[in-house]
Amino acid sequence: MGLRREARERAVQFLFQHDLNPVESEGKELAKNLNLFWDTHRLSDAGYEHGKATWGERVELPSPTTRDASLRVFAESLIQGVLEHRKELDLKLQKYVKNWDMTRMAVVDRNVLRMAVFELFYREDIPPVVILNEAIEIAKRFSTRESGKFVNGILDRIRQDILRPSRVSIKKPDAR
Repeated sequence: MGLRREARERAVQFLFQHDLNPVESEGKELAKNLNLFWDTHRLSDAGYEHGKATWGERVELPSPTTRDASLRVFAESLIQGVLEHRKELDLKLQKYVKNWDMTRMAVVDRNVLRMAVFELFYREDIPPVVILNEAIEIAKRFSTRESGKFVNGILDRIRQDILRPSRVSIKKPDAR
């Protein structure tokens, strides 16, 4: 799996968690929750499973690699962007999901869509076709059997309204 796909998957996992258990989306509280999220994933990536260690036992976290750092930087840029623009993203989405309340939408689908809409409007360094394909595949993997079609239908309508080429990026990536 590519680094950016994995970063998007991790971003959706964090956004899902945040959607169900909202915490402060800024400052120290967000940073604390992001650190906890990444530490948990480093443990699971190293093969630790819930319940293997006994209570109070100190478990050493594996050291992060350069790949881990790159993955985290990209994922956090998506997470922070979605959280920062969440109200605006939801308004944009609501315009395209006719007769469908955002709160009725599957939590995974809602967060995949938020992230994809964020990328479409704020990450011009990523071609729209890549954004759509990634969102559809993540929805298929983490949500329902019909989620890929659902996400595809909404994002395709949004893509038709954005004024940039589908298959090329138009801007270099920012440091975000």
